[in-house]
Amino acid sequence: MNLKFNKYNLANGLALIVAENHHAQSVVVSGRLQGGAWLDPLDKIGLADFMVDLMRRGTTKHTFSQLNDIIEEVAASVYVDCGRHMTTFGGKSLAEDFGLLAEIVTECLSSPTFPTEEIEKVRGQTMTHLKQLADSTRGMADRHFRELLYTTNHPYGRPITGTLESVPQITRDDLVNFYQQNLHTQNGVVIVVGDVHSQTVYETLEATLGQWQPIHPAPQTAMPTPLPLTEKARRVHPMKNKSQADLALGCIGPSRDDADFYIASVGDTILGQLGLGGRIGQSVRDEGGMAYYARTQLSGGLGPGPWYVYAGVNPISVDKAIEFILTEIRRFRDELVTDHELADAKAYLTGILPLQMETNEGVLSTLLDIHLYQLGDDFIARYPSIINAVTKEEIMAVAQKYLSTEVYALSIAGPYEG
Repeated sequence: MNLKFNKYNLANGLALIVAENHHAQSVVVSGRLQGGAWLDPLDKIGLADFMVDLMRRGTTKHTFSQLNDIIEEVAASVYVDCGRHMTTFGGKSLAEDFGLLAEIVTECLSSPTFPTEEIEKVRGQTMTHLKQLADSTRGMADRHFRELLYTTNHPYGRPITGTLESVPQITRDDLVNFYQQNLHTQNGVVIVVGDVHSQTVYETLEATLGQWQPIHPAPQTAMPTPLPLTEKARRVHPMKNKSQADLALGCIGPSRDDADFYIASVGDTILGQLGLGGRIGQSVRDEGGMAYYARTQLSGGLGPGPWYVYAGVNPISVDKAIEFILTEIRRFRDELVTDHELADAKAYLTGILPLQMETNEGVLSTLLDIHLYQLGDDFIARYPSIINAVTKEEIMAVAQKYLSTEVYALSIAGPYEG
């Protein structure tokens, strides 16, 4: 399977990748810029996310209401979001409206005004979201799991959206200063996929987004390497008014560009993805009848994300569910997976990519991964052979390297006090 795309460089340093698809009348755009939540000051957690939420809420040319009217008139969409490492942006429109889409995206990125009234609206919405999260067993289990695994001294251990304590402390000056000091085009990328011509896209973006030149230098600080746990870390967050308990149990896994990632991906598919949750789901949910859901997640990105099990459990069965999960992890570490499991996992993973490439959004997501993780322009063609080369012995070795039944983080939230 091959995908044709063209690569350019805009005047401000942004890489541009364009894939033409003339079978659809739409175009999708997505990009990444330096400046994410990992740059939040410790006393202003949530600052980057707060700032990014405001970038579409008023510019030097248009108010929030005017921007919405312009975008809705052509049935388009524009967004700016905050990630841990980078700020993401993009949108979607009919191909004929791509020029307008490029202008609005550029406007939101290059000239936000951070209106005071919009700041307070976003603050109120964020506080409401955080209160809802505080009332969610899944949300609290995930939050405390990250805190245990990475500690709040590391950016991966802190919530992107901030806390009920930090968000009220963020001022307009904080927002403006973060924007002026951190958001940058250096090493950034923009991807365009759809019913467009590559050269026209380049010329359009060069005249719009390519003219945005941040006046500050790119941030030079480096993401600290998270330290692995040296002993078991456990936290229980009692929520007596709930009927379900949620838990998260796991360790730090590989980064997306780590050589172990593909091996771990095949293994994770077997451990907690196939069907209704792989081995974990079959053991805890189907056979044990203790969980409403039980699955695994391998979340490596630009840094080493968690490799963990998450489950929604009957409160009276929490201890037993943990025992079953640890038993499955132990078996995964100590015994080779079966030929049948390996074949199923490989078929599943190699089958996903062709399906993903059937949509503009899927092509865009793949091209972003290729660029961000430097996978090589021939990655799509090589991907099946990468997955099919994974062996049972390699899966066992990777499981023993990253997963443990002795040293792990465990967070439990719900009507449980054990």
